[in-house]
Amino acid sequence: MTRSLIQNQTYSRKEVHSIFSPHTIFTPQSGTWGLQGIIKVPNRVKDYVFFVTFERRQGSFQFKENISESGVLTWQSQPSQTLQESRIMDFINHDHTRNNIYLFLRAKRDLDYTYLGKLAYLSHDKEKEKPVFFKWQIIDFVYTPKLLEDMKLQLAVSEISMDKEELPLKETKKPNIIDEVRINSHKQFNGKIFDFAENEKKNTAIGASGEELVLSFEREFLLTNNKKELAEKVMHVSKVIGDGTGFDILSFDLNGNKKFIEVKTTKGGIGTPFYITANELEFAKLNLNHYYVYRVYNYQKKNGLFYKLSSMDLLEMKREAINYKMYPNKI
Repeated sequence: MTRSLIQNQTYSRKEVHSIFSPHTIFTPQSGTWGLQGIIKVPNRVKDYVFFVTFERRQGSFQFKENISESGVLTWQSQPSQTLQESRIMDFINHDHTRNNIYLFLRAKRDLDYTYLGKLAYLSHDKEKEKPVFFKWQIIDFVYTPKLLEDMKLQLAVSEISMDKEELPLKETKKPNIIDEVRINSHKQFNGKIFDFAENEKKNTAIGASGEELVLSFEREFLLTNNKKELAEKVMHVSKVIGDGTGFDILSFDLNGNKKFIEVKTTKGGIGTPFYITANELEFAKLNLNHYYVYRVYNYQKKNGLFYKLSSMDLLEMKREAINYKMYPNKI
């Protein structure tokens, strides 16, 4: 019986083969599924399975690969592959909303593979090939100490961490380029990790925690500036009224003017894209001088960083349509 594909479960190569290519023959230690590390899924355009083994060697070449605490995979292609090869071009142009790359990883050669989830392209080093260097975000990356122990996997430390002495939520400058994820320069590849943790759009627990951080931040800001009467009026609208209002927090500036705050929270870095609904965008247009997005990033254990975006910032940002509403009774 074919096993289902479940995140953080272990699989042999034969079991992975039975999931993705059940009608072909599996030969251990030979052929596509028995030996290769990059496998194109049959009958699916630009879908791939990655079998990754850390600390691997190929001849005299030593692969240097790791996973960060935020789920960023630093990965290298085969030593013979160039930037112009068709598969490498597929990876460079990978769009996780249209195609899938499934990551099966083992830290040691004597272990089975663990399915860690699908990958989203972050960046590649444009100046290196043979091999080509990539960074990928593991979508919906979740781990426990037991999983890491069972996998014998040690995570790389994230480049940005919160100081325990700092406030739970700390404001930073907004990024100069919001769509940083697609920067592919040599300098950026080696100098900074971009996280693509878009899974938080589905994670209501993280979203609610981000809103609570912003709620506390706004109240504390007003209290610190001797505006107790305004601090008492700050409301967690999405909790009191529910979704659909176009914003999450009702707050005030020091002059008593209303601030409609939409909170977007991610475990990812400052360049992580976020989702905005048509309702939120329309509300921003109707309240140009009073609407703000508080982008909470590097969220971890009820701590985080954030930057503010005004309505004008929001309207000027690059947007991409992901889903479509279909009408069966209309052509």
